[in-house]
Amino acid sequence: MTGFLHQQRLDAVRNVIRGRRARSLLDLGCGDGDLLVRIACDGQVGRVVGIDLCALSLARLRARLETDAPATCDVEIVHGSLLDAPDRLRGFDCAVLVETIEHLDAQRLGAFERAILGRLRPQTLVVTTPNAEFNPLLGVPAHRFRHPEHRFEWDRARFRQWAGGAANRHGYVVACSDIAGRHPHLGGASQMAVFDLAGQDHARGAIADDFG
Repeated sequence: MTGFLHQQRLDAVRNVIRGRRARSLLDLGCGDGDLLVRIACDGQVGRVVGIDLCALSLARLRARLETDAPATCDVEIVHGSLLDAPDRLRGFDCAVLVETIEHLDAQRLGAFERAILGRLRPQTLVVTTPNAEFNPLLGVPAHRFRHPEHRFEWDRARFRQWAGGAANRHGYVVACSDIAGRHPHLGGASQMAVFDLAGQDHARGAIADDFG
């Protein structure tokens, strides 16, 4: 994704974190830390944990944190699978997966739901993933994905269907929206689902959406 659209995607996720007034953040699939470093420097979140399977990405992230992260934020980096995150990471105010679930085999989404929504149970979970409807605008051929490591890319109807089902299965409510650009017919380059534990003041019903 282009730098401009990538920035818009990160801004959308950061706005949710700010809006929920989260004090602890779990970045699942944090990579080089494009979001994590921004959040650590914002001053609102006091504890940030990033998890990723790629040791090289985490090495680059640690190098960034040596100069970019303020001393007031407690940052921890974990090398491992988000599906096997330790139990001590339960109950964070917010967890995020930015362009991550499409790297999982679709048949492992049930395990993902159980691991994150069922076991770790953050107060809020933010999930972004590519919107397949937008691919022609990025020059992606119909028979290909945006990245060779993607296992699937969903249109907005399929994403909404999965998000609603996952929320209902695990006691969350969810809202879906277009992010990273907004074409009047094709939506955004990415799409976002915000899951909130049922009963929170900012929860908005079983499923809502802001798709165009």
